[in-house]
Amino acid sequence: MSYLVILNEPPYGSERTYNGLCLAHSLARSNGDEVREFLMGDAVAAAVAGQSEI
Repeated sequence: MSYLVILNEPPYGSERTYNGLCLAHSLARSNGDEVREFLMGDAVAAAVAGQSEI
């Protein structure tokens, strides 16, 4: 199965982006399914190297 996770929340100030990334990671690891992530708006900052968990 293929999944597309679309995130449009800033990486800080809300846990939605973190939860979305954790969900995508879990889906990819559990069944080996194809998971794509689309970051738009402020969520793009979550892809910057060196991000840390809140």
